[in-house]
Amino acid sequence: MERLWAPWRMQYIDRGETEGCIFCDKPRLADSEALIVHRAQHTFVMMNAFPYNNGHVLIAPYKHTSSIGDLSRDERLEIMDMLDLCIQTLKLTANPEGYNFGANLGRVAGAGVAEHVHFHLVPRWNGDTNFMPVVADTKVLPEALQTVCDKLREALKRSKPQS
Repeated sequence: MERLWAPWRMQYIDRGETEGCIFCDKPRLADSEALIVHRAQHTFVMMNAFPYNNGHVLIAPYKHTSSIGDLSRDERLEIMDMLDLCIQTLKLTANPEGYNFGANLGRVAGAGVAEHVHFHLVPRWNGDTNFMPVVADTKVLPEALQTVCDKLREALKRSKPQS
């Protein structure tokens, strides 16, 4: 039997309940340490440390709330602006053929951090789903997380937000 190793997943499995809130704590760190790709007035974009695909980013408001209804109109609009900016940037850096975008609201809906609303943007390519996650519970990511983060950050510096 072949063995498939994904040792980076153990950090996720072993983490258990974490202290604090990553969406409140990470913005206090340097961008490179927190894997923050972009900061705006009300929101920020960071790499998902346990991505479904290369380029999987999280868009979160700075405001700590579990409810979209608690966000101001400006915060909600900026989330959509960040979504557009991230799609433009991913198109430049990785040229995905599609995207999944959404939020898991509440623990029963799959939210790993239910107390701070955040959105996932996952780039997709035809054929990016294969037997590995099904039979080996392993996802093959061809590029290191920090490398993708650096590429996105550089591309964002060159991007012009749409009005």
